[in-house]
Amino acid sequence: MPEVVKEGAQGKALPSHAKVVIIGGGVVGCSILFHLAKFGWKDAVLLERDELTSGSSWHAAGQIHTISSDPNISRLQSYTIDLYKEIEELSGHSVGLHMTGGFYLASNKTWHDYLKRERSKARYMGLHQEWISPKELAERHPLIDPKHYYAALWDDQDGDLDPSGTTYAFAKAARTFGAQYFTHTPATKTEQRSDGTWDVTTPKGVINAEHVVNCGGLWAREVGHMGGLNLPVQPMEHHYLITEKIDEIANFGSRLPCGIDYEANIYFRQEREGMLLGTYEPVGVPWKVDGTPWTFGHELLPPNLEHIADRLELGFERIPALANAGIKDAINGPFTFGPDGNPIIGPVPGMTNYWCAVGVMAGFCQGGGVGLTMAEWMIDGEPSIDVWAMDVARFGNWASPDWGTVKSTENYERRFVMTFPNETLPKGRKQQTTALYDRLVAKGGCMGQSFGLEHVLWFADGPDDAHEDPTFERNRSFDYVAAECAAVRSGVGGIEVANFAKHVIKGPGARAWLNKTMAGFIPKPGRMTLTPMLTEKGRLYGDLTVACLGEEHFMLFGSGAMQDAHSRFFAQTLPDDVSHANETESWHGIAVSGPKSRELLSRITREDVSADGMAFRDCRETYVGGVPVVLNRISFSGELGYEIYCRPQYLIRLSEAIEEAGSDLGYRWYGNRALMSLRLEKGWGAWGLEFRPDFNAVEAGMDVFINWKKDFVGKAATEAARDEGVARKLVTLVIDTEIDVTLDEAVMLGGEAVGYITSGGYAHHVGKSMAMAYVASAHAEAGSMLDVEILGEMKCAVVMGAPVYDANGANMRA
Repeated sequence: MPEVVKEGAQGKALPSHAKVVIIGGGVVGCSILFHLAKFGWKDAVLLERDELTSGSSWHAAGQIHTISSDPNISRLQSYTIDLYKEIEELSGHSVGLHMTGGFYLASNKTWHDYLKRERSKARYMGLHQEWISPKELAERHPLIDPKHYYAALWDDQDGDLDPSGTTYAFAKAARTFGAQYFTHTPATKTEQRSDGTWDVTTPKGVINAEHVVNCGGLWAREVGHMGGLNLPVQPMEHHYLITEKIDEIANFGSRLPCGIDYEANIYFRQEREGMLLGTYEPVGVPWKVDGTPWTFGHELLPPNLEHIADRLELGFERIPALANAGIKDAINGPFTFGPDGNPIIGPVPGMTNYWCAVGVMAGFCQGGGVGLTMAEWMIDGEPSIDVWAMDVARFGNWASPDWGTVKSTENYERRFVMTFPNETLPKGRKQQTTALYDRLVAKGGCMGQSFGLEHVLWFADGPDDAHEDPTFERNRSFDYVAAECAAVRSGVGGIEVANFAKHVIKGPGARAWLNKTMAGFIPKPGRMTLTPMLTEKGRLYGDLTVACLGEEHFMLFGSGAMQDAHSRFFAQTLPDDVSHANETESWHGIAVSGPKSRELLSRITREDVSADGMAFRDCRETYVGGVPVVLNRISFSGELGYEIYCRPQYLIRLSEAIEEAGSDLGYRWYGNRALMSLRLEKGWGAWGLEFRPDFNAVEAGMDVFINWKKDFVGKAATEAARDEGVARKLVTLVIDTEIDVTLDEAVMLGGEAVGYITSGGYAHHVGKSMAMAYVASAHAEAGSMLDVEILGEMKCAVVMGAPVYDANGANMRA
């Protein structure tokens, strides 16, 4: 078990003011302190209620690795590991780093396929991963019985460290740049002044800070409550064991590498002359659901080995020497999990100058990257890479503390359990539903969840048929989705659009503000435009449809998942003569698409919806199906189509009117899987996949929507990208494969990675497997021949020069 380093307060008086106050002295808080001071915010103060590392950091297992479900988190984990030598030298404090290398073990075909996908991601991320055979595995780690494994993926960056030493190294390195930390100095109150600054009360005095950062760890919820914030995180009990001396380890001659066995649900590494073995219990135990006691500190919980007995049995089977080794220590310590297992960081939407970095359960893998990201965000206004997978804005008010406990527990239990690309998880469902939920489920709707809202993925033949087997390959939804696509292409289909964000902008200064905030053209009354929204550094932060319902009345449609992030973005520059309201929950609706959609719509509205009466990109407030709506002529399916938005109380009446009017037209409900297939045929990107802050408008091809004649946020950076050229571009690929891509597969040429997949699937109408990808500009020309690595095999791909369906958009504009 790691030793606890103790160090008292520095003997300095608590300052009355600071640029930033960080609450919490675990590895994450100390890393943020270090990075802020290193990058220039030297007037930074960290407050710790006890000793540094009190809470979870001191009893962490200390194993470090690079693999994560999100590529950018993997990059930040790689950065974290590379950082440790620097902070050790700066601080003069040992981090106890052992770069042993490590492996990830596949004991069945499913886990082998998973690791093939991870290896493909590593190619374009520049991570050092390679396959080793079971024989070589046994040579590198003689305690392992190799007969259980298909293969192993080796990563030379993996290893272990001393958790307490690392935390102190961060803190002391921060002090070399002028930052300060105070132990035995709990924050007891946070109160915001009218000027936006925060008063942080402690027993030693009050500090006024421009910014506050909640790094409370086990006390993240309690620290949040001081500022009126409820965070959906939950401390969980977690076990690991340390064995007595094992002769094979003592006599090996060098330190053994670390490892993860997914099927056995164990991680392991050398600890002195014994071994550390940890597991994530199949039935997670939430700890202190009602709140973490302030008196808890360097303490452990009573171990319950019966709770992990089945995992230990598998561990003993695969590492036989463990069965004969005595147990020196059984550690059961709480640490904080988030609903999806990723950190929750960034500026909290709806609050001013309040930041959080909580739920960082893999703190010694991710702490350095979290510190880097937070410092960039606070000082520069934006991180250097897309960190949506960690952004606090991905959870809205619907993410209640109760929901957080349920989902955090589920995620804990699934830490080493496969989650397939087409798999939906069962817990925490129906958190948000529309009025049509029960009706769509009764029709066979297979539901997914986005930003807490249930939506249809695809329709089966009925509720009893609405299931699918998780897989990396094509699944039983394939033919159902094909039928939905056919209905839209040949007749008319409808899909709920409640999960699109709707922002209402009003006021005399609305047009001027939108002109500055959006890079594209702002429409005249009755019209709509698509526009990118950029950061100051020219990175994509939104692809929004702007509808002008009146000279001082606009409605913006965009990513539902980004609704709070966009609200946070708007709030930074919103002038006094402009109002913004996130009205996503107040506008639900249905999009109807297909060549017969105009005929259907004409039957349920008195509006002239002919080609002349309602042109492509027209919008208006009117009545459809006897209820008040906002009617937009636009379609993400690439067909003639309309989006019809109504208040939630009118949704059932609207849906019944649509169904009745379309009964003889072949009307069919369709889901998100069909929509994503249809948009692939048009070569259209989607937010969170092709469009995100990793890319600029020129790379993404969104520069065609920019109004270069005006000033807008990010213009200088975007002009530079346009004039100087970009190293990569977004392309559409057709792939010769029977297994479709999902995302993050490497795009190869001559054995070298030249790009990566952002999304893909089967385009049912044209009968082709397709993908979208960012590739090196030299290989982005139409006709370029490339390879895509799919489950370890190279598949031939060709770059498209135009959409494979309705290239000139005639159907959509009909």
